[in-house]
Amino acid sequence: MTAKSDRPVAVVAGAGPGNGQALARRFADAGYAVALLARDPVRVATLAGEIPDARGYACDVGDAEAVSAAFERIRTELGEVDALLYNAGSGVFADVEAITPEQFESSWRVNALGSLLCAKEVMPAMIERGRGSIIFIGATASRRGGIDSAAFAPAKAAQRSLAESMARKLWPKGIHVAIVIIDGIVDMPGARQHIPDRPAEAFVSPAALAETVHALSSQDRQGWSFEVEVRPFLESW
Repeated sequence: MTAKSDRPVAVVAGAGPGNGQALARRFADAGYAVALLARDPVRVATLAGEIPDARGYACDVGDAEAVSAAFERIRTELGEVDALLYNAGSGVFADVEAITPEQFESSWRVNALGSLLCAKEVMPAMIERGRGSIIFIGATASRRGGIDSAAFAPAKAAQRSLAESMARKLWPKGIHVAIVIIDGIVDMPGARQHIPDRPAEAFVSPAALAETVHALSSQDRQGWSFEVEVRPFLESW
C-alpha cells in the first residue's frame, strides 16, 4: 500500500481477534485504509497482514506518549483520520474487596483515558474539515455496577459520559460521536468452549457488530444516533 493514498483512513484502537478484527475487515471492505492499534507488536503486525490495506502500530492506549507517537506515524504514512473506532477495553472482573487500586487505575486508563487520548489526536483535523466519526465500543456495565465489575463498570461509565460530552460539543462541528453498547457475550475465540451450553446464536457476532458500527459512520447527519445497543436476539434483557 502506498503512503498517503486517496482512501479515507480508519483507526481501530484495540485490535485483536473478535471485534477489532471484524471492524478492520468491514472498514477495509468499505474502501478505507486501516490502522490497527494494539499493545503487542507481533500480534498487531500479524493481524494487519491478514487484512487488505491495513497497517499495524504497537501502542498502549493508556500511555499519552505512545498514543501521540502512533498517531503521528499514522498521519505521516496514511493521512488524517476519518473514522476512529475505539474498541480497546479491559478490566479485572472482581468485587470491590478483591480489586487493587492498580487494577482499578489500569481499567480506567484503557477504557476512559485512552478514549480521550485517541480522540484528541483526531479531533483537530476533523474539526477543520467539518466531518469525521468517532465511535466507542461500550458495554452495559456503563449503566450498572455489578458485584464483580467494581473496576470495569466505573471505567466504562466514564467512557460513556466522555462520549456524551464529546457528542454535545462536536456534533455541531460536523463530527459524529457515538457509542455502541454491547449487551451480551462476544463470540471470541474460546467463548463457546467456556460456555458450551450456550447456543451459538446467543453470542454477539463481531461481524454483525462491525456492520452496525459502519452503518453509524455512514449515517446522514440529519439523522444521527448517539447510543446504539447491540445484543443477540436470544439475549435476556
